[in-house]
Amino acid sequence: MTLPPALVAFDLDDTLAPSKSPMPAAMLEQLVALLERRPVCIISGGQYGQFRSQILELLPESSTALLDRLHLMPTCGTQYWRFDDGEWTQRYAENLTEDERHEALAIVEEEARRLGLWESETWGPILEDRGSQITFSALGQEAPVDAKKAWDADGRKKEALRAAVAERLPGLEVRSGGSTSVDITRRGIDKAYGMRKLAEITGIAPEQMLFIGDRLDEGGNDFPVIAVGVQTRAVSDWEETVDVVAALVPTLTD
Repeated sequence: MTLPPALVAFDLDDTLAPSKSPMPAAMLEQLVALLERRPVCIISGGQYGQFRSQILELLPESSTALLDRLHLMPTCGTQYWRFDDGEWTQRYAENLTEDERHEALAIVEEEARRLGLWESETWGPILEDRGSQITFSALGQEAPVDAKKAWDADGRKKEALRAAVAERLPGLEVRSGGSTSVDITRRGIDKAYGMRKLAEITGIAPEQMLFIGDRLDEGGNDFPVIAVGVQTRAVSDWEETVDVVAALVPTLTD
């Protein structure tokens, strides 16, 4: 029989919230209830600013105890943030070198154009240098959810780009991100790395953790966590996550 987890980790986009959107009220309610009982980690390809707008600005800031239980790992675990002395502080960042960032930006644009995936009309920039991660977003960083879902319903466009870029950047990690994105990090620095670091920091063994995400399929950016030995639960969207957490919370006792 599987024991209740000592820590619960989540992907962000399409797991806790619609892509690049604030966490819905129903999910917020369940996340707060979970934080009252267990430490929580959010690990996502998004940068820290997205964590603030999608999650942190919605949480009750008066509850330091809740924030103390929250671990943030932006850019696929290449960064780690904690709440210290009333503010969020970056504890580490596995940044790419300047040469690596420039090469990755150039190659992902070249391959997107070659494959006919470089869109002329977008919502914000297609490419973003996040320091520890280069991110390609086909329709721009601020594209509406419906447009992103329609752009690559079966994931073939994104996988074709990921494979092409990975072949030209063998020294870096190239993985599918959200619904229209491809993420590039240092080799070996992915969500598996982040979960191992989390185990070191918290002293909680991976097998005592539960990870919930929408991209646990092979090639998805959640997939690497399986190799760490954490329990996993695949979801299709944030609505399913609400149901999963609502069923989990009553089973968690001190």
